[in-house]
Amino acid sequence: MATDRVLPPAFSSADSDVGTNHTPGVEESVGPLRRLQENIAGVLLGKPEAIRLAVVALLADGHLLIEDVPGIGKTLLAKALARSIDGVCHRVQFTPDLLPSDLTGTSVFHQPRGEFVFVPGPLFANVVLADEINRATPRTQSALLEAMSDRQVSVDGRPWPLGPPFLVLATQNPYEFEGTYPLPESQLDRFLLRLRLGYPARAAEKAILTAHRAGEPVELLRPVLGGDDIIALQGLVRRVRVEDSLSDYILDLTAATRAHPDIYLGASTRAALALYRAAQAVALIDGRDYVVPDDVKRLAGPVLAHRLLAKASRQGGRGDAAEAVVADIVGQTPLPA
Repeated sequence: MATDRVLPPAFSSADSDVGTNHTPGVEESVGPLRRLQENIAGVLLGKPEAIRLAVVALLADGHLLIEDVPGIGKTLLAKALARSIDGVCHRVQFTPDLLPSDLTGTSVFHQPRGEFVFVPGPLFANVVLADEINRATPRTQSALLEAMSDRQVSVDGRPWPLGPPFLVLATQNPYEFEGTYPLPESQLDRFLLRLRLGYPARAAEKAILTAHRAGEPVELLRPVLGGDDIIALQGLVRRVRVEDSLSDYILDLTAATRAHPDIYLGASTRAALALYRAAQAVALIDGRDYVVPDDVKRLAGPVLAHRLLAKASRQGGRGDAAEAVVADIVGQTPLPA
């Protein structure tokens, strides 16, 4: 019984400054990465730090969790990121009746051919927007967990690879708890970092009104990088140098979360690796082939806070308490000489 797979469109780097068959150096990467951020910033106005962190997640081959109120640009960020890298973006609205097969796809019988054909689900994309992820049941969340951790889905006992590149951008509303299934710590730990977009400044909000007067600006966005370019840049991130003293600093921070009196559950080894990889990505964005202490300090909150379970937090409200703890730890942990 044969099963065929339908793949997303092939990547094209024809318009890119970083060649498909050429591994870029740090100097060559600065310009394209700046243009990538500027391209997204052209439609997601007034959010440069959020855009920067989204690019960090992409370069570090991680996933992004956005915890914020509806209507402030989360979907726009996912679409703009995918279009800017000439990738495929799929949006999934998570609901309690969503099944794992609604994400992964399923095999259906093709009558003319007399055999089963695999029809891929929305996870077969480069950027997957999992909207209100905490509204799906744990069973469906576990299907997404396999995709995030293993970059594959299993259907009928057969693995189907995803990407590359492959990034899950998940959202959850921090204020609505009716009919939600809080993400377990094991799944939160799979997100490289968490951010909040927040409401835009008044000037940016006014510019948004003007920009959307004639339609959706993101529909006119053109790619500045290709999928092969992103893969090459992800490989370059892993070659960014991290001194032993900075590795010890990262371990000091994560160890401090485990011993802090206000924390039930501290940061895992995966959290330390995430902070390590994110710092490498930030260094590359800044045009350096080495990590500095400030890279780690700036990323400690976005990378570590959502993985911690603070004693003062309640269901769905762990963020503020955990962020305060991380800020306290960063302030008290000595920087490497």
